[in-house]
Amino acid sequence: MPVAARAIRRSLDALYDGAGALSALCLLAILVVITLQVLARWSGVPFPGSSEYAGYLMAAASFLAFAHTLNRAAHIRVNLLLSVLGERRFWGELWCLVIACAASTYLAWFAVRAVYWSWKLHDVSQGQDATPLWIAQAPMAVGAVILAICFLDNLVTLIATGRDNIRLDLAEQSRAE
Repeated sequence: MPVAARAIRRSLDALYDGAGALSALCLLAILVVITLQVLARWSGVPFPGSSEYAGYLMAAASFLAFAHTLNRAAHIRVNLLLSVLGERRFWGELWCLVIACAASTYLAWFAVRAVYWSWKLHDVSQGQDATPLWIAQAPMAVGAVILAICFLDNLVTLIATGRDNIRLDLAEQSRAE
């Protein structure tokens, strides 16, 4: 593999792993928000918007984790169907990745547009927190863009090498063989 290709591969893997790490931090932040919410109720101190913040963090955690989990074969895939294709598996993978690229790019486009319009219109949440919606929507849009990049990365890699970047764990590899 050429030096430039290795550098790009390392950069993309670092992007996916970084998004996965941010997702984990969002999960920890959910724990903190829920714990503070419980403590606030016990002490009689109001904590307006805590449920909304937990929801924003859950959306951020989900979308930021998508690309990381894709390359670790943690998404539900059609492996059963693909393994039945035998020698034509490449074409099944290609078809799946083309559809996934189109769908994830469509999602990313509209997620980014939603953030833009929420920012431009100064839209705020309807909860007690009145958080500007673009702040709550931005991590979701970033995760959607990273997922689209990941699918495109897998498609290009499949076309160039005949194999995508999705790595099955040892148990899945033994079942696939």
